[in-house]
Formats: sequence, C-alpha cells, structure tokens
Amino acid sequence: MLNDDFEHEDGYKKIDQYNMKLVDSISESYDNIINKVGEDVSREGLLKTPMRAAKAMQFLTQGYDQNPVEILKSAMFKEDYSQMVIVKEIEVYSMCEHHMLPFFGKAHIAYIPNGYIVGLSKLPRIVDAFARRLQVQERLTNEIRDCIQSTLNPLGVAVVMECSHLCMQMRGVQKQNSVTTTSAFTGEFLKDSTRKEFISLIASSLH
Repeated sequence: MLNDDFEHEDGYKKIDQYNMKLVDSISESYDNIINKVGEDVSREGLLKTPMRAAKAMQFLTQGYDQNPVEILKSAMFKEDYSQMVIVKEIEVYSMCEHHMLPFFGKAHIAYIPNGYIVGLSKLPRIVDAFARRLQVQERLTNEIRDCIQSTLNPLGVAVVMECSHLCMQMRGVQKQNSVTTTSAFTGEFLKDSTRKEFISLIASSLH
C-alpha cells in the first residue's frame, strides 16, 4: 500500500491509501483506452492521467473492501428510545454500473429503535460503503435499508434517495434537470401515517 498525503491550509492531513499493484494494472488499461479514443497519452497534459484515473477508480470503488454491517455493529448502544431517528441530506456519490458514469445526490434515512440505537455518523458511513461500488440507485436504496434492518432489528426503517445521473444528463436523453427518487421501507414505515410523518420531516426546514 502507498499513501498519498495532502496537507491542507488548516493543517489537516488527508491520507489516501492505494494498492499500487492494482493501480499499475488499471493504469495500463486507461493508457490503452486513451490511445484508442484518439489521444496521445505521451503529451504533457496526459502523462500522469492513467495513474490518476486508476487511483480515482480505486477510491470510487473502495466500498467493496468495507463491511457495512461491521460499521453499524461498531457503534450499537442499548437505549430505551422508540421514536423516529432521522438523518437527512446525506451526500451520496456513486457510479452507475451501466455506463460507469457518476450519479450523486442526497439520502434520507430514518429508523425506529427497538432496544438499540446506533452512532449517528455510522449511517452516512454505510451509505458510502454501499455507494462506493458500481451501483444502480434502486439496489443502493434497498441495500442501505436491509443493512440497517438486519443489523439493528428496529421497528422500522425508511430510506429515500434523490439523485442526478450523468448517464442521463451527459449522454442518452441529455435531460440536465432530471432527478431520480427511490424509496424503501420496512416495519412501521409501511404504515401510511408513519411514512407520511417521515416524508413531512425530511421535506421540512427544521434545521
């Protein structure tokens, strides 16, 4: 593994880790692709592009090496609380498996505890763990729901995701303002009244 260190103005050091054997292999493929589309990979502006692209691809697919269930289990706490817990407007960045172009947007997650709560930061972390893979939005939504349900065993889980897809905006129908919304529910959120309360809360500006 090789670390790439970046020192920011505020003193924070960002460290990205890469499997350099894999990076080298992917880089060779990008070198070939760049040549095939008619560019000269030896010109100055492209000399390091295959390596940069290979590192970017490894970063964007790091979810394959992460275990969302273990992420949740690492911060589960017994708590006598049985009202809705919502974390909304979680940033989502993923890659469409059909065209390998990005899709991005927001995820809104709620669950009703059944003896256990989870550290709030773990919900965005499992979103990233599933999103940093080749995905479709529908499956991503269900995977987040199912992971929370099977791990925490809450009284119900709700996930709503709103994303823009570059495979629709840059190519194909080229509809730049289109947004795709998906939802997935379990337990108490299958009840109309509970689901409406959740939708109302994520649409509000309470914060």
